[in-house]
Amino acid sequence: MNVECHTGAVATSTLPVVSAPRSGASAACCAPLTRRPLSAEAATDLACTLKAVADPARLRLLSLVAAHEGGEACVCDLVEPLGLSQPTVSHHLKVLVEAGLLTRDKRGVWAYFAVVPEALNALAAVLAVPVAASAP
Repeated sequence: MNVECHTGAVATSTLPVVSAPRSGASAACCAPLTRRPLSAEAATDLACTLKAVADPARLRLLSLVAAHEGGEACVCDLVEPLGLSQPTVSHHLKVLVEAGLLTRDKRGVWAYFAVVPEALNALAAVLAVPVAASAP
């Protein structure tokens, strides 16, 4: 599966979706930035994911879905809290799904979304900076 990441006003690039590492697994894309330099491909992949969360509405959507009862939310429950139109909310949700941060489950006429914990953990891990041990 490929994700289209918009890199400019008109130009786009198609990037492969990289699965989040399993617990304890190590992936080059998910090594902390301070451990080793990112490859050009890993930097492009990370930039695409960061671009997906670099929007206040998308950050609020991630938070609303994660905090929703049962850990999933219907698109119908997300429109009013954001104060955006349903098509705009659906667009933002689509971007988050394509980035691998949310899953989408169609039930009848409604779509339900859930956070992908592994993807958020992988994103947090790549940005993590080791804390130096304090002297006794």
